[in-house]
Amino acid sequence: MRRKDGMRLTNWHIITGAPCSGKTSVIRELERIGYRVVHEAARAYIDQQLAEGYRLEQIKTDKLAFENHILEAKLRIEDSLPPDEIIFFDRGIPDSIAYFKHAGLDTAQPFDMSRRLRYRRVFFFERLGFSKDRVRAEDEKTAQQLGTLIQESYRMLGYEILSVPVLSIHRRVEFILERLRIQRS
Repeated sequence: MRRKDGMRLTNWHIITGAPCSGKTSVIRELERIGYRVVHEAARAYIDQQLAEGYRLEQIKTDKLAFENHILEAKLRIEDSLPPDEIIFFDRGIPDSIAYFKHAGLDTAQPFDMSRRLRYRRVFFFERLGFSKDRVRAEDEKTAQQLGTLIQESYRMLGYEILSVPVLSIHRRVEFILERLRIQRS
């Protein structure tokens, strides 16, 4: 389905938030209970590069190449999916606006790509306690800045952001699914 302005409408739902907000755990639970999900493109790419022997610093040395790779991966994934199917994404294209901006890069490309389609819902996860892992390069301050930039990116595109409080994984899943039931009625 398309709007009058040509933008493709989807039945896709974004799970987003700052690093260390619990997105991945909720995405895994949604997948476990039978929903179609798309895992975070950046995490998948970094995991693959680490498995090939690269260090995290090497993977992110060229910020523009790294962010472009992630953006292009997201675009390829989205282009391959049916817009009317309920799908949950661990981060959407507008997240790239925030990451480009944080890296000091021109945001025109991710901004333009974000206007190709419209997600049904955007769920922004409040942050949990900060912890590092082998893929996460951010520190506490950077995570906080990214959270703010991500919210700004979605709002700039006219999305209503539904804030998901810090709850258990199961309660967050319930919170999301309850909001979708309300939307359908």
